[in-house]
Amino acid sequence: ILKTLNSWFWWENIWMPVNCTWAHFVDRDGLVFPKPHQLYATIPYAFVLLIIRFFSERYVARPLAKALGIKNVRRVKPQPNPVLESYFRECSKHPSQSEIQGLAKKCNCTVHLVEKWFRRRRNLEIPTVLRKFQEAFWRFSFYLTSSIAGFIFLYDKPWFYDIWQTWVGYPFQTLLPSQYWYYMSEISFYWSLLFTLGIDNKRKADFLAHVVHHLAAIGLMSGSWCGNYVRLGTLVMFVHDTADFWLEAAKMFNYAHWEKTCNVLFVIFSITFFITRIILFPFWILRATLYQPTYYSTTPVIAYFLFNGQLLILQGLHLYWGYLIFKILRRFICLK
Repeated sequence: ILKTLNSWFWWENIWMPVNCTWAHFVDRDGLVFPKPHQLYATIPYAFVLLIIRFFSERYVARPLAKALGIKNVRRVKPQPNPVLESYFRECSKHPSQSEIQGLAKKCNCTVHLVEKWFRRRRNLEIPTVLRKFQEAFWRFSFYLTSSIAGFIFLYDKPWFYDIWQTWVGYPFQTLLPSQYWYYMSEISFYWSLLFTLGIDNKRKADFLAHVVHHLAAIGLMSGSWCGNYVRLGTLVMFVHDTADFWLEAAKMFNYAHWEKTCNVLFVIFSITFFITRIILFPFWILRATLYQPTYYSTTPVIAYFLFNGQLLILQGLHLYWGYLIFKILRRFICLK
């Protein structure tokens, strides 16, 4: 069954234009092509990023937080109690008064002690300001580094200025070393975010949106790698990263209570977000993926619909987050 599914998945008609086979993508005459098996390396690379994250949060973010006046608040752990712990995990984190009285009888202690136990246990679930700062610092560091690296990799490429150049010579476009490392680092980063979703600061409002975004990003980058849509893929990654580090910087200064700095950074982020995600992405990137391929092939392959479907999902998330950002900006302007 697995062999059959594998042969279906790598069927040429899914990935490449007519009269092209995987044999055409063997390195030759100085041309180097992306290979699907190279994506396996993103998993160990993700663990390398997690190690880098651990050291950067501990030895860079913590001293920086201390310099900005953020203190490490130590929360008091409740006394070990298997009965209350089981109830907390499986039933309710906010038991009613009658449930508290029943638990007090079951544990042979006072109602006050049970209430205090649940209060302390709930506090352990809430991440400290220092923890939030460390997460924002890590994301800020990666997005800033990725944006700078992306600009260095792209500024001298013709497709950075003329989007039509992304299709010239397709699918026989050689893979550059800079494109390889740009892809590997981005996919590995989103794998690392998925690995730590359970322990990172939980976002109640848009937790599901983050999961969908990470999965769509990994699927889109991996698929574009296999189909050699690398030129377009690097542009998509660059457009996304250039706004994100401004948001993480605003969060860091918000946790430090530098309100004016936070406000300025958030306004810069909002402007950058609307330019890159609401204007450039749909009218530049999506135009290149939806409209321009029809000039190079009269029979679009299945991958054309798969990739554009994922790009449209991302655009839907952009509109959703743009709406949230607009609400915050309106409140910020109207209520100062």
